[in-house]
Amino acid sequence: MGEPRRALRTPLRTSLRTTTTGAVSVALVAGTGLGLAPAAAATPTGPPGIRFVDIAGDGGTVLKANVVTPAGADGTRRFPVIVLPTSWSMPQVEYVAQAKKLADAGYVVVSYNSRGFWQSGGHIEVAGPPDVADASKVIDWALANTPADPERIGMAGVSYGAGISLLAAGHDKRIKAVVAMSGWADLIDSIYSGRTQHRQAAAMLGGTGYLTGRPSAELQQTLKDFLASNLDKEEEMIAWGAKRSPAFALDRINANGAAIMLGNAWGDTIFPPNQYASFYEKLTGPKRLEFRPGDHATAEATGLLGLPNDTWTNAHRWFDHHLKGADNGIDREQPVQLASRSTGGYEGYPDWKSVGANERKIALAGTKKVYANVDSGANGGTVMLSGILDQFLKLPPVASIPLLPRSFAAVWQSERYDTAQRVRGTTRLHTTVTSNEPSGTLVAYLYDVGPLGVGKLVSNAPYTFHDRTPGRPFAVDLELFSTAYDVPAGHRLALVVDTVDPLYIEHNPSGARLTFSSPASDPSYVSVPLREK
Repeated sequence: MGEPRRALRTPLRTSLRTTTTGAVSVALVAGTGLGLAPAAAATPTGPPGIRFVDIAGDGGTVLKANVVTPAGADGTRRFPVIVLPTSWSMPQVEYVAQAKKLADAGYVVVSYNSRGFWQSGGHIEVAGPPDVADASKVIDWALANTPADPERIGMAGVSYGAGISLLAAGHDKRIKAVVAMSGWADLIDSIYSGRTQHRQAAAMLGGTGYLTGRPSAELQQTLKDFLASNLDKEEEMIAWGAKRSPAFALDRINANGAAIMLGNAWGDTIFPPNQYASFYEKLTGPKRLEFRPGDHATAEATGLLGLPNDTWTNAHRWFDHHLKGADNGIDREQPVQLASRSTGGYEGYPDWKSVGANERKIALAGTKKVYANVDSGANGGTVMLSGILDQFLKLPPVASIPLLPRSFAAVWQSERYDTAQRVRGTTRLHTTVTSNEPSGTLVAYLYDVGPLGVGKLVSNAPYTFHDRTPGRPFAVDLELFSTAYDVPAGHRLALVVDTVDPLYIEHNPSGARLTFSSPASDPSYVSVPLREK
């Protein structure tokens, strides 16, 4: 950066307090043990067939765990083993229903409470080196204390457990298969995409961490600097996130060769899908990618209750094939499986780049000026809630496009389409921005606009800049969050750009103005990926 970094004037305000209050209960359901009390995790005996144990993790830290073995285990043979680290803030009984199903199918299952949470010892390290080492210690324990086969080891998890599982696959060659659901590949690109703090996501994670665990001193300081927009610490925060990101362990993960299945939701407000798709493309071993409607962990939630669930069904099939050698056909299916937000129907693709193979460019002509610091009414919704409404009721965030105040929102619209437009993949925005201030934030939204002007949110993404020369134009290239959405015939698409969204921390000084232009030498446009006819 050109000038010394400084703490920006946009403070956390009350985001940690207000966001957490509304989101904690939702997070605990979505993760989900659905209301199990802390004492349940420490109970010495549990449901039939489940044994609660203490496992010595890295440095001797006690990890509370439970073990389920196949009913036919008599000590005469070994079984494949699945290790399940818990989700963020969840007790160790999170996976009981799935553990029983897996044991019934012939697996030894060891689920453990991640360090720093509930009755496990230590502090919350956010998938740091101690967490990765814990995974190997749990595998060691399973091999020594259960009829687990050392040649057939798998790991799986939702959210936090997914991230730990992927990182462990890069550090422990014994892991042969991984299923990572609603996790992250790049922690920075998840909650700091577009160089913008995802306010509600970070506040929810921090709040639930304080409620159910013991954040490490490093986590407390990092979260404080992050939410306070302390740019003096930006490089440190990025390095902290990289150490905890499977994308930065890609070479080791590929070298170890575990078969990896990734699953996520289109509307995940904690770990948006783009970073998973990018990571998937770079994996060189057996792999599978699944995206479905929903928000963070909601695509897997019913399976945690033991109910029928597509994600968990395919997780079982993945392990059956790669750990048992079952010829169940999962290796012959198209490896990229997407469910449309509009229809729920599945579509298969040979790879991610084949998704949205056709692109339609919408010109963003003319010059538009907007004043910052005012919410125009266009926004990405509320963490967890909006994605759930879209998943179950087909109700994404909406805005009346004709009524958006043009002083605070730049709006461009396409023509009405005669046929349905099946948006698939990652929409890209290219434009030229001029600001009267060196720092600022903009948020782009793509809407499906019906005949009455009501826009349903298709996708969005934030973008923040610092140390720009006031009055000097600069190019902006922004990827919106990937999605699968069908725009009906007779509708049009609209791109809206404003400067305030409750999901994100904005960096527009008082009196800031942003001008969007389309120079003849570098025209502005939004490129919308469409499924082939």
